[in-house]
Amino acid sequence: MSFDIRPATWDDFETVMGEKGGCGGCWCMLWRLSKTAMDAGIGDGNRRAMKQLFDDGHGPGLVALNNDKAVGWVQIDRRSAFPRLASSRVLKPVDDEAVWSVSCFLIDKRFRRDGLSVMLLDAATQWAFDRGASVVEGYPIDTPKAKYPPVYAWTGFVGTFRAAGFVEVARRSPTRPIMRKRSAAT
Repeated sequence: MSFDIRPATWDDFETVMGEKGGCGGCWCMLWRLSKTAMDAGIGDGNRRAMKQLFDDGHGPGLVALNNDKAVGWVQIDRRSAFPRLASSRVLKPVDDEAVWSVSCFLIDKRFRRDGLSVMLLDAATQWAFDRGASVVEGYPIDTPKAKYPPVYAWTGFVGTFRAAGFVEVARRSPTRPIMRKRSAAT
């Protein structure tokens, strides 16, 4: 299967999110907003907030296209763009290093289990390194369940991060490691 992975446009992002806006109307704003603001914006409010990022010229992630149709998404930005991570008991910063965070994935169900998440993660990591990041961090699910609904693993699976060369640096919960990959330049 062939994919073209590139910085997201609003139209491509909206295609991947679908009418429901990703997982329950989040529009990938979960880590960018307080719980109160996130809940208040479910649906159109979160959609408008994400659209504003695109309109401001701040493309917050990459999309994968198959035959010119957007079928996958990965969100990556400086960790400081995701204030809700800082307040998380499990995902709070490990140290004061300036990291970029891979916060969300969404892949069209027809293209799951084909390695697309690893391709997106590799591309997002390189994209961040090209923009000066020295460390990229992720917060995947490490579940003991043989089958775990991918729609609930929006932060990715631990196997994806391992396959992309990330290593675990902290674990404050049995199922939520914090994983990092360093730039070869550092």
